[in-house]
Amino acid sequence: VQLQASGGGLVQAGGSLRLSCKAPGSIFSTYVQYVMGWYRQAPGKQRELVATISSGGDRDYADSIEGRFTISRDNSRKTTWLQMNSLNAEDTGVYLCNARHRTNGAEFWGQGTQVTVSS
Repeated sequence: VQLQASGGGLVQAGGSLRLSCKAPGSIFSTYVQYVMGWYRQAPGKQRELVATISSGGDRDYADSIEGRFTISRDNSRKTTWLQMNSLNAEDTGVYLCNARHRTNGAEFWGQGTQVTVSS
């Protein structure tokens, strides 16, 4: 089972992208039980957490992106977004969508979407 991530691409520094993550309805019938998140992995670096959002809208952001990125979700559409503004070269990487069940800890991942920021 994979989450369906999309929206990556090539953008110039200072530009914006909006990533989407769609959860398959057959599995995520209790979507509101999942904390949704975005991670990223740059070449040669460890995977890092970018942002998370609970079903109630509580958000957490990595210090490196706070103020530039916004995570949001629509529980009825089982979709999570990551709006990324003021992108810079350090934001380059594969962005992965994650769903973590808030009680049993079960996790699911998307296939990743490439974001490349040219300076």
